[in-house]
Amino acid sequence: MASISIPDEDVIPLPHVADDLRGLRILFVNVYGVSHTPGTTTWTLIDAGLPFSATYIRSWAKEQFGTPPSAIVLTHGHFDHVSNARELAETWQIPVYAHPLEFPYLTGQKSYPAPHVGAGGGLMTLLSPLYPRGPVDLGDRLRALPADGEPTAALPGWEVIHTPGHTPGHVSFFRPSDRLLLAGDAFCTTKPESFFEAAITQDPELHGPPAYFTWDEKIAAQSIQKLAALQPKTLAPGHGHPLAGEDVYARMEQFARQFAGENRSAA
Repeated sequence: MASISIPDEDVIPLPHVADDLRGLRILFVNVYGVSHTPGTTTWTLIDAGLPFSATYIRSWAKEQFGTPPSAIVLTHGHFDHVSNARELAETWQIPVYAHPLEFPYLTGQKSYPAPHVGAGGGLMTLLSPLYPRGPVDLGDRLRALPADGEPTAALPGWEVIHTPGHTPGHVSFFRPSDRLLLAGDAFCTTKPESFFEAAITQDPELHGPPAYFTWDEKIAAQSIQKLAALQPKTLAPGHGHPLAGEDVYARMEQFARQFAGENRSAA
């Protein structure tokens, strides 16, 4: 396993999102860095990427921010968002924050359920039985995020938005000052079941969370509606390219209705 590596060409900085937000795509998943205050070196890492990508994240962090982050904040605990969290936290001597409902999956107690192999089709779905499901143990580095809608010292200026469905403790982050939304896997801007086929070339378009690993699609639909109600102007997802523009809110609202309708029809 130690010989496994990710090709350099599959680790690509994301297009500019905001002056204080930087992103890095690793194969098919994104991590983000958020500066706390313009002109300072304090910042927070959002999610911790795929296995064997810690070196890339450290190098990118040094290039973009110059100093280690003050914290790692997790949208949820799936393998493609958490795999380097402990290594990076130990290297940088920083805490890792997550929603308390994710703690069973981050404290060595519990693995995520087996994937829904038939959900959504696509190569990623077919490969899903091979993906790690934990449990992960972040040890004494783990800290709890505050309640839904509350600010957090780990990410100043942002609100924690509990967006369950993909996992029980999934969270997104919203900055009211410019209506920027860090969505995690609450939704994607590429077809999540076909990341390898579409993530690189596809123009951003809204899709639901990865179906093969989604805990409850009806609850996921409610979370998407909750995010649409925030009227975001810029979307920074865990999978796919960021999306910005005057029509983002309208697209989110339409997508939320569509995704809810699909799940009512499937009931």
